[in-house]
Amino acid sequence: MALFSRPLRLWLLPNAVLLFGLATWGTLRYPHLPGRIPQHIGVDGVDAWTDRSIGSAFALVFVYAGVTLLMAGCAELTLRVTPRDEMSSADAAPFAAAQAASSLLNRPHNRASAHRIACALMVFNTCIGISFAAGCGVLWRSAPDPNVPAYFFAAMTLPLLVGSAVTVAAAASGRKR
Repeated sequence: MALFSRPLRLWLLPNAVLLFGLATWGTLRYPHLPGRIPQHIGVDGVDAWTDRSIGSAFALVFVYAGVTLLMAGCAELTLRVTPRDEMSSADAAPFAAAQAASSLLNRPHNRASAHRIACALMVFNTCIGISFAAGCGVLWRSAPDPNVPAYFFAAMTLPLLVGSAVTVAAAASGRKR
């Protein structure tokens, strides 16, 4: 039995390519990094430094690998859950009171909705990776410069906003009117 279903393996491919690209880029840049690299980047640029190590230089790559596993697991579980329209009356009884009280049940309405949500989660994960790539661009510079490019905040934030919007839109599209 495969760990991830067929559609998820296809959606995971861009994330795996991005992760591999980040790891390769970092591996090529690591020997050329200065002895101290950025630890934190604030609104005024780099405001904390740390000694160069595998852990500090590849922190964003490691975090992205973990986020990718988490998001892929969530997407797979979304595909495996029984949608509301396939539940029998007996299975749906515990949800009846909650549905009357709230329209925010954490169960897709149908298989198509589950498919859209799972795909949106993987798109969101790709957007997270793109955002982290911008962070790596500052982290892996050859010279310890506390200044960051003017576009840095937008390069880090915009992909996250796009991924969030796609995920919210996918989740909202499956709600009954």
